[in-house]
Amino acid sequence: MKKVWVLLLAIICMLVLPVAVLGADGTVVNSGDTSFIILSAALVFLMTPGLGLFYGGMVRKKNVLSTVMHSFILLGVSSVLWVLVGFSLAFGTDHGGIIGSLEWIGLSGVGMEPNGDYSSTIPFLLFMAFQMMFTIITPAIISGSVAERMRFPAFLGFMVLWLLIVYYPLAHSVWGVGGFLREMGALDFAGGTVVHISSGVTGLTAALILGKRKGHGKEPMAPHQLPMTVLGAGLLWFGWFGFNAGSALGANGVAAMALVTTNTSAAAGALAWMATEWIHRGKPTILGAASGAIAGLVAITPGAGFVTPMSAIVIGLIGGAICYFGVSVLKAKLGYDDSLDAFGCHGLGGIWGALATGIFASASVGGTDGLLYGNGAQVGIQAISVVVTIVLAVLATFVIMKLVSVFTPLRVTAEEEEIGLDLSLHGEEAYPDFIGSGYLL
Repeated sequence: MKKVWVLLLAIICMLVLPVAVLGADGTVVNSGDTSFIILSAALVFLMTPGLGLFYGGMVRKKNVLSTVMHSFILLGVSSVLWVLVGFSLAFGTDHGGIIGSLEWIGLSGVGMEPNGDYSSTIPFLLFMAFQMMFTIITPAIISGSVAERMRFPAFLGFMVLWLLIVYYPLAHSVWGVGGFLREMGALDFAGGTVVHISSGVTGLTAALILGKRKGHGKEPMAPHQLPMTVLGAGLLWFGWFGFNAGSALGANGVAAMALVTTNTSAAAGALAWMATEWIHRGKPTILGAASGAIAGLVAITPGAGFVTPMSAIVIGLIGGAICYFGVSVLKAKLGYDDSLDAFGCHGLGGIWGALATGIFASASVGGTDGLLYGNGAQVGIQAISVVVTIVLAVLATFVIMKLVSVFTPLRVTAEEEEIGLDLSLHGEEAYPDFIGSGYLL
């Protein structure tokens, strides 16, 4: 009878206690870390539909479905491409500090054991999945700059080539073992350069090549559904906790710090944008507050696990003000048509955030000091990473757009733009009138 009780106790312990699985190199899978990163990956996944709502509410109602489609379809395109070749190119064995190998093509060799280089306490497969969520949302951000005028076939072709030529090499350079920016000491905790600067600068470049929307500056192009945009902003803010805290790759103190700095900077960004707009235009707006929160989130992303909460306040305040200037002043003065301000929020916010990381980084948080703690060289390193990202994004975008235009027109016709992309490209309406059925949508 005693043996039976011992056996039952052993079974209960196996079921309720954290499970440790040994990898081939002696690393151990930690169930707590694994659970946390699974949850974080799910939060980051939610950000892309949230971005679709954020963008969808800001366009005219005749283009809302086409705008949401841009974000939603990338859940499919980016996921499949990442599994096939993307993960291997981004994190495979280094080639020249710029790109990885094809050793993990189709996830061959990417298993349930940890990988000491990237995921010492979680399955390597989970690390892959978490990084996949970043490669989904990054091209979706770009879509905000080309909304309401880019043809869908051209959009798909551009995004596939952009991921191959820009995102995967940049991810390897910054995060991959042997990547030249990583070896240089560039700090990018969760994607300031890899995600936000690259997408924002790409969006601006693509918008300039496409040209302005028909009637831009002459016809009203106000957001058609601000509650949708605010809901999208809320989902982005919520998902960003997985984005930044999850980048600690474990349920640990750095993750806790990243969560706090993320929320703090977002709050400061919302307040800064609102105050700046109030002073500049005389009235605070909910669109401004929501945009400010996104600006604060973008600005803290590269430094979330490297700076203190007090530094996060400064980063968010300045980030909100800078992005407001970019959206409300710079764009108007220069006259470009960045439809939904991907460059104004993500490009400018990311640049500030990357440089701010070099200023405010503290060794007590992330192991590296910045300018305020005596390491002025870190600002220079951050500036190099910013310049490299901008140059790559601009040149590659120009080449890809020209290449895609050889096979399909980049822009819808004037008639299609007048009708709206929902009907002309997709044959759908977001708000059809069902008068015969006795109600309206």
